[in-house]
Amino acid sequence: MIQGVAAADPFRTFIDRKLGAVLGRAHARATASVVTFTDVNGPRGGVDTRCAVTVETPGRPAHHASALGADMRLALDAALAALQHELLRDRDRRRTLARRPKKYFVAEQGNQPEGEAALPPVRHRRRSA
Repeated sequence: MIQGVAAADPFRTFIDRKLGAVLGRAHARATASVVTFTDVNGPRGGVDTRCAVTVETPGRPAHHASALGADMRLALDAALAALQHELLRDRDRRRTLARRPKKYFVAEQGNQPEGEAALPPVRHRRRSA
């Protein structure tokens, strides 16, 4: 859903393409996304266009990023860059947590007789379509 842009505006297709590219680079499947544009200062001018992007992914909390820009396109680019950074950081965080040995595995290794330490069980990942 895109708020703050007219329904017939060709900028909407540009927003959809850019958001799809960011989600594709981060390998994130979005169930819902909201892009909102607001004019912060009103008619006074200046750097006053705020773009807020919220993306919901299955099994994870919603990711949110916002940025200010002189016009809608600059604000969108900055917000999508921040969103991509957040999505990649979350993916890397989950990846490193999955690779660490868990405390029960490490404790069991200490109880094994000398030289009989077992290898960790092989984890098979399900591939999504």
